[in-house]
Amino acid sequence: MPTPTIEFFWDPASPYTYLASTQIEKLAAAVGAGLMWKPFLLGKAFEATGNKAPASVPAKGKWLFKDVEMWGRHYDVPVAFPGSFPINSLLPQRVACAALEAGQGTAFAKAVMRAHWGEGKDIGQPTELSQIAFTVGLDGAALLARAQDPLIKDMLRTFTDDAIKRGAFGAPTFFVDKQMFWGNDRLVLLEDYLRGKLAA
Repeated sequence: MPTPTIEFFWDPASPYTYLASTQIEKLAAAVGAGLMWKPFLLGKAFEATGNKAPASVPAKGKWLFKDVEMWGRHYDVPVAFPGSFPINSLLPQRVACAALEAGQGTAFAKAVMRAHWGEGKDIGQPTELSQIAFTVGLDGAALLARAQDPLIKDMLRTFTDDAIKRGAFGAPTFFVDKQMFWGNDRLVLLEDYLRGKLAA
């Protein structure tokens, strides 16, 4: 049988995407699956589907912060809510596409989410993105310049449109072929599906 591939549509604006990003590589390795990290725009998915950010609903927003902190303790990963929350992720995701083109998409994805949610940094700032790029071996200034190229903008638009057309309405979203899983707390279902314990 062919090796299954997990497509991981991520956006650093989502704390649950950060949480899932700390676990997904281990999960993929455990089940022998490939893994593709695909940046997309969560805000566009909200617009297309009528969904809303949990933090925009007062009762959910009050609960979200405690929930994310509990998940962080469960996974034993740092959580530091950034003062810049919520952010516009357009620039970080364009830079992520430029990093993907440069062969460091996964490393940049993990670094930018760790900086935002693990260290509380404002990843909407070009200077911060440049520094993150440097930590994964990329030229930050060059990457920021490349992020403005129409080809990179089209790459992000294509990833976003693809996710929405396939049913994505939030983040993180995972696909294995046509089967979709949404949310950090669905990782257990994703793993069971890949182990053949759950039917589509």
